[in-house]
Amino acid sequence: GYATGGTVHVVINNQIGFTTAPEDSRSTWYCTDITRMLRCPVFHVNGEDPEAVAQVVRLAADFRQQFGQDVVIDMYCYRRYGHNEADEPRYTQPVMYSVIDKQPNVREVYVRHLQERGQLAESDAEEIAQKRQAQMEAELQEARRGTYVPPDYSMGGVWKNYRGGPDRDCPEVETAVSMERLLNLAAKITTTPESFEVNPKVKRFLKERGERARGEKALDWGTAETLAYATLLEEGTAVRLSGQDSRRGTFSHRHAVLFDAKTGRRYMPLMHVNEQLSKIEVWDSPLSEAGVLGFEYGYSLDTPEALVIWEAQFGDFANTAQVIIDQFLTSCEDKWHRLSGLVLLLPHGFEGQGPEHSSARLERFLCLSAEDNIQVCNLTTPAQIFHCLRRQVVRPYRKPLVIMSPKSLLRHPDAASSLEELSTGSFQRIIPDSVVDPATARRVVLCSGKVYYDLLAARTAANIEDVAIVRFEQLFPLRPEHVQEVLAPYRDGTDVVWTQEEPFNSGAWYFMNARLPAMLEGRFPLRCVSRAESASPATGSHAAHKLEQERLVTEALA
Repeated sequence: GYATGGTVHVVINNQIGFTTAPEDSRSTWYCTDITRMLRCPVFHVNGEDPEAVAQVVRLAADFRQQFGQDVVIDMYCYRRYGHNEADEPRYTQPVMYSVIDKQPNVREVYVRHLQERGQLAESDAEEIAQKRQAQMEAELQEARRGTYVPPDYSMGGVWKNYRGGPDRDCPEVETAVSMERLLNLAAKITTTPESFEVNPKVKRFLKERGERARGEKALDWGTAETLAYATLLEEGTAVRLSGQDSRRGTFSHRHAVLFDAKTGRRYMPLMHVNEQLSKIEVWDSPLSEAGVLGFEYGYSLDTPEALVIWEAQFGDFANTAQVIIDQFLTSCEDKWHRLSGLVLLLPHGFEGQGPEHSSARLERFLCLSAEDNIQVCNLTTPAQIFHCLRRQVVRPYRKPLVIMSPKSLLRHPDAASSLEELSTGSFQRIIPDSVVDPATARRVVLCSGKVYYDLLAARTAANIEDVAIVRFEQLFPLRPEHVQEVLAPYRDGTDVVWTQEEPFNSGAWYFMNARLPAMLEGRFPLRCVSRAESASPATGSHAAHKLEQERLVTEALA
């Protein structure tokens, strides 16, 4: 799932890292010794010998092409001015720089070498230098005048039909799929060859999935997600999903790849949705999140037409991929002038499973949200995941999509949708309350994700009829007109409470509190109900978790 046909790794070995000497920066003789585990060749080459460097590059490329394996180049060189032209390297490397001070630069050494071989006259070398100096000076003056506009290559080629920019400039699109198509696909995603022996538990799973997909039972999360993939494949859109346990699904809700109970042979129903067009990849990845997410980000840059997804086993597994998220994914358009439609599925929800299996760190993604750079969603229904995934590729808009995907909601009886919601509905950024009369509401509870069902159950049990519950399904981009439209029917001064199951210092509260007051235009007071501030994402005690959850739900509705 992650083969590249070999990679050429280049180390520009400056010998010192800012001020750190080699003996302080690693425990091995060569900086490339770590690659011994890859059993690939390493070429050490003198950076002061341009012809040797060129020869090594050709050799490395030839090796990669011939054998399809990795190869490493260690170009041993130095920084003449230390870390940069304004640095003073003699503070920390005085002996090394006393030698460098006496060393002619690479150009001088190479020109002398060519002259000794009779291949270049001194006058020719000087002419080349003067021409290049004049060219650089002209470029500098043009840059200073501010008249030069560099060509924008990022949106050409395969990207010419796609766009980024402001969210409001890209209208919503039709994501519904006809009932006839859905019923036809239902049969294909639940059918296996007669010779294929399905695990008895999976056989019952497929039978129930078929009933849900045919509308005989309410749709659950896994069925709606699979139908989203199936509809896209039928339309010719490639789908790629990778992550720990993605084939089966960490919570056994997907079963995208089936295994023969006797032989272990694999069968993927989604590959047979459309024999001519279906291109579906589902990979179980290694536990190297930064590497895997980096690969998927790169893959998304080359395939704007595809649905590319990285799934964390639990949401907190994104911790070790944070460098890719921070440096590339959330800043790809602003910093790198590239677009990416990569989707992150990060299981999220407080269910008493301890701190490491509760939080996907929603607050991190919201802190990174600016200039419509990413989309952050915390969905509550199977229909929403269906329309959200389809919208990601049906729209020409390409932005990374972060989904706080559920755990308990995968099988929650109330977290269900009808087949009609897939055939006639669409993605809803905010879902209003459809039960409580706005004219009689004393409070509006705003929330996102799983806590909605805890609030709903408590409201029903207590027979409360004057508290409305509004779901924010897309937290970013968050547009004022959508918020104002949902709250327009409520009386001025109605108590508005943001409720989250995350601690006060986590979740969406800080983000919402920075934006909602201006959007509410002074019509409503705003406060927060949440767990108490905590340095840990969640408690490790199931009993404590249950008590905390009951308290915050009671406070939100009281």
